[in-house]
Amino acid sequence: MESKIQIEADAEALARAAASIFLEAAHLAVREKGNFAVALSGGTTPTALYSLLAGDSDLRARVPWQQTYFFFGDERHVPPDHPDSNYRNANDAMISRISVAAGQVFRVKGEYSDAARAAAEYEQDLRAFFHLPSGQFPRFDLVMLGMGPDGHTASLFPGTKALHENNRLVAANWVGKLYAQRITMTAPLLNHAALVMFMVHGSDKAQPLKAVLEGPYEPEQLPSQLIRPHHGTLLWLVDESAAGLLDRTTIHSSCIATTR
Repeated sequence: MESKIQIEADAEALARAAASIFLEAAHLAVREKGNFAVALSGGTTPTALYSLLAGDSDLRARVPWQQTYFFFGDERHVPPDHPDSNYRNANDAMISRISVAAGQVFRVKGEYSDAARAAAEYEQDLRAFFHLPSGQFPRFDLVMLGMGPDGHTASLFPGTKALHENNRLVAANWVGKLYAQRITMTAPLLNHAALVMFMVHGSDKAQPLKAVLEGPYEPEQLPSQLIRPHHGTLLWLVDESAAGLLDRTTIHSSCIATTR
């Protein structure tokens, strides 16, 4: 695994940097195999990126939209029109503003009353798209992730059962502190990606980021530590406020670009 840290000045610079990485990954994938498969993240940080890709005319013209296939790393147990839906967030900010066919967007059916059914169906969607036999994992060209103040990523929360899933691609995950089900891609799936990009913004992420990158390996408490691509790159794209507590040795040993 190749691990890198890229530090940008603020949220706007973070979105611009993420857009460049998105474009680079998309064009590389299209050149190599004819399509680009990306797993989108929920949360507030990537929304600026989605809006930028769809709203900036120069960037929008450079994205190979017709060869891009959108998936979701996790979803809330809600209908697609619910304000908490990750699909709705990405659709409002980007997907509905660009020209893509319905078959290019694979959403989780969070409206199902049974979250396990939604997880199983999404796993079948993945296996069909990637033409996977049983026991194999898909290789996304880009997986976008965020990190919560508790160190969770996707819907892999501290102390939850999905942290121990080694065979499934997608799992229904009960999160007790939220009193809610989530549907999430599993760590083994995420770790088969060519590129995993964490986008981390804000001073409330400074302590967990330091713990994840510099603390002992305790993924039961800090699930983001589970993300270690086997044959790919792990990129931490963070802003100054989130990187504020990192040791200089951490920054200089793996930093590829920084405003510091």
